[in-house]
Parts: sequence; structure tokens; C-alpha cells
Amino acid sequence: MQSNNIRKIKETNVDRIAMGIIANAGDSRSLSFEALQAAREGNFEEAKMKLKESSEKLIKAHEFQTQLMIREAEGEEVKSSVLISHAQDHLMIAILARDLIEEMIALYER
Repeated sequence: MQSNNIRKIKETNVDRIAMGIIANAGDSRSLSFEALQAAREGNFEEAKMKLKESSEKLIKAHEFQTQLMIREAEGEEVKSSVLISHAQDHLMIAILARDLIEEMIALYER
């Protein structure tokens, strides 16, 4: 049986991973909306740069998410929490925002 100290370290690490997902997904979402604003103003080069930055932040968020999946795949119990659920929500919304905004920008370019 694990000691409370070991369990607390693991929980703290899971919280750190969740916060990494939230921070990067939030940045990605913000950058996507900055890209949309740039496109609305007719600045398509800036819009494309912002979308690229948004995608890079999503990759970082996915890397944090992958850390959780690897730990679980290796047999470690990764307890679900409100923070992890919140992180997953942020990631899914950021992905959806980036994808939809990319399509909207393509429409603006026409």
C-alpha cells in the first residue's frame, strides 16, 4: 500500500499536468480568436500566423494529456477529478474553436 506522501506527490503531479493542459488549451483558444479578429480586419497573413501559434499550443496541451494516458497505460491509477475534467473541457473547446475559426477564415478570404 502506498504511503500518503507518495499518493500526494502523484496527485500533485496529476494536478500539474491538468494545469498544463488548461494553460495551453486556453492560450490556443485565445490565439484562434485573435486569428479570427485579424481575418475580419483583412489581415490574413497575421490570421494564419495566429492559427499556427494556436496549433502549436494545442500540441503542447496534447503532450500533457499524453503524459496522463501513458501513466494509466503503464498501470498507474490516475484518479479522475474535477480538475482533469475541466482540463479536458478546455482542450476540446480549444480544438473545436481552432477548427471552426480556420474554416471561417477561409470563408473571409473568398
